[in-house]
Amino acid sequence: MGALACATARAVATVGDGCARAAGPRARRERSSTTTRARENRPTLDATTGTTVTATMGARRRVRRSAIVDREESEREGARARSRAARAADGTEDYARWKWRRVMLKVSGEALAGKEGFGIDPEVVRSIASEVAEAAMGGIEVALVVGGGNFFRGAEKEGNGLDRASADYMGMLATVMNSLNLQAAIEGKGVPTRVMSALEIKEVAEPYIRRRAIRHLEKGRVVIFGAGTGNPFFTTDTGAALRAAEINAQCVLKATKVDGVFDSDPKKNKNAKLYKELTYETVRRLGLAVMDQTAITLCEENDIPVVVFNISKERNIVKALRGCSVGTCVGSPENCADTCS
Repeated sequence: MGALACATARAVATVGDGCARAAGPRARRERSSTTTRARENRPTLDATTGTTVTATMGARRRVRRSAIVDREESEREGARARSRAARAADGTEDYARWKWRRVMLKVSGEALAGKEGFGIDPEVVRSIASEVAEAAMGGIEVALVVGGGNFFRGAEKEGNGLDRASADYMGMLATVMNSLNLQAAIEGKGVPTRVMSALEIKEVAEPYIRRRAIRHLEKGRVVIFGAGTGNPFFTTDTGAALRAAEINAQCVLKATKVDGVFDSDPKKNKNAKLYKELTYETVRRLGLAVMDQTAITLCEENDIPVVVFNISKERNIVKALRGCSVGTCVGSPENCADTCS
């Protein structure tokens, strides 16, 4: 009997230990769940009424997000008010009608270099940022593509152990550097800006997603497309035409260092003739250096006019958006009509 009693006692003890071990994790989970619920529902002080209220973590997150959205909208409205005040001060408030509502602005890398010919000229960047910000505050949806020729031009660096594809990828990285610089300058004017890269560089730029880019534009943000098309052997002009077609842009504004398209090089021939209007067919037939043939074909197939103008002249971007004749317009007569008022 004594042995049987001892065995029974040991069995009971073993079952009890097993229950305790099984209950241990369950108890810990219950305590953790209770602590989490208590943390999520801890009392907070309502600043408006002075009473203590209990809000869930999700509710507090929604309140914070709403506060961030309200702050951004307040900043944008303040920037618009400052812009309206500035235009009223210099007598330019009377332009209320814009010809284009969603545009693609193509800025060459050489234009960013200014007179130095290499790198980035801060004055040029500030000037571009001011006009882009003014257009965005006026309700225009602005997208940009920027070249990289102020740092590296892949087509010119091929050879000496560097193949064309690698050279082009290096040029794409140069466009991303320019895009980040423009982003900082435009946001400094109070306009939210997003850089979207065709190459995945998630630490500094969003990946290019067409619908997301359109949504950014609809929310009043400026969108800068970096890294061209993401493929070698294609120019940034082709990248600008492609993105313009994808986002349904009404016009491509090509900002360069010359006044438009000439029948010969104006730097070599002082008597070079400036064309005011051209058709896509004339550009191809005469071999005029407006954009590369792929870009011109894309614009023609999607009926997107191309306006080539000198970015160094003050307020040329704004004038082009109003429909003023500021350089050379490539497209149909209807799209190239001067609507400046």
